[in-house]
Amino acid sequence: MIDIAYLRKKRDVLEDALRKRGYPLDILDALTELDSKRREVITEANALRAKKNEISRRVGELRRRGEDASHLLEEARKYDRLLAELKEREKEYDRKFWELWAHVPNIPHESVPVGPDESANVVVREWGERREFPFKPKPHWELAELLGILDWKSASEMAGSRFVTYKGLGARLERALINYFLDTHIGNGYTEVFPPILVKPEALYASGHLPKFHEEMYYIHEDDLYLIPTAEVPLANLHRGQVIPEEKLPLYYVAYTPCFRREAGSHGRDVRGIIRMHQFNKVELFKYTRPEDSYEEHERMVRDAERILQALGIPYRVVLLSTGDMGFAAAKTYDIEVWAPGLGRWLEASSVSNVEDFQARRANVKMRRKDGKTEYVHMLNGSGLATPRVFIAILENFQREDGSVVVPEVLRPYMGVDVITYPSRDPRGA
Repeated sequence: MIDIAYLRKKRDVLEDALRKRGYPLDILDALTELDSKRREVITEANALRAKKNEISRRVGELRRRGEDASHLLEEARKYDRLLAELKEREKEYDRKFWELWAHVPNIPHESVPVGPDESANVVVREWGERREFPFKPKPHWELAELLGILDWKSASEMAGSRFVTYKGLGARLERALINYFLDTHIGNGYTEVFPPILVKPEALYASGHLPKFHEEMYYIHEDDLYLIPTAEVPLANLHRGQVIPEEKLPLYYVAYTPCFRREAGSHGRDVRGIIRMHQFNKVELFKYTRPEDSYEEHERMVRDAERILQALGIPYRVVLLSTGDMGFAAAKTYDIEVWAPGLGRWLEASSVSNVEDFQARRANVKMRRKDGKTEYVHMLNGSGLATPRVFIAILENFQREDGSVVVPEVLRPYMGVDVITYPSRDPRGA
């Protein structure tokens, strides 16, 4: 969440941010009213406490003189009842305020383009040449069926739509991507983490996924646990409630996890292939930084994800998202999109965001400066990378006319083969 000072002292900045994001402004009126009522109750309670303290002083004087103080004690009890009522009112206003404040998105960085949706996004750079095929390139689902590496039928029978079973060299390619991503990022200074994939609601609140995105996630009511939509969630909670010494920053983490999303609201979109799945694999990058370093670290994180695609030889572009297309918690986001020639379109393979202190305030993660002062850290997250879109890009960019697929050179030590052909049997017996 953002600093409450924006509501009390910089409301014009907050209003401007909400307009740019396309959010209604009436939420600010409701918040201001609740904040005002809460502070009125606190003022009233303080005045009553002052009166009660005065009564206590007078009771003491009467008792020292041996006089009756029962009438004052009765008045003090009346103040106790009133104070208890005011305390309950304060708690109720406080609860309602923070529930509503949790729905206010982050303030966009000044460099973010203003616009209502993806139409205002800006392509920052493009890498690699899009291959010209001497034949009509096939989409990945046709290639996968020819090679026997993806099985939608068995997955659908087991789990329903938007699930897939990886088989043979398809399974090995998926595992190769995960291991290659991890090995590369660990070599670049990230510490590997293998976190839980079931988390408590407070962990999702800290990361900014609750309360806004409850409908997008899988929830286990009996245990009050959620399946994570991304490893960003547990990584944002690694240091919850802690104060990190300045000299230990920045902290770099990388984690592989399966991810689970209900894809509510996406009915009818990308129903073929593995573009939009309920379960998918992702390697996530996460940083804890000093505030003054976070935007430099943001650019570095984007480059870390780019280097993976360059090594694979996959054409991609980096897109700066507009205010209307950016995620709820983000102050600035770059998407990295890979080219899929069989589909004839760009596919998002990574989203890299600086959330500044938005998650740190929710998770109460601070840093202690060398002079002893504390302040909230900045947090950054990014896909490094999600496997489905990279899997698609490899099949479609490196396909041959007979339907076989050339394995990128950097993956061959992990795969054990140079080309994926039918039947797609793993030579190592998988």
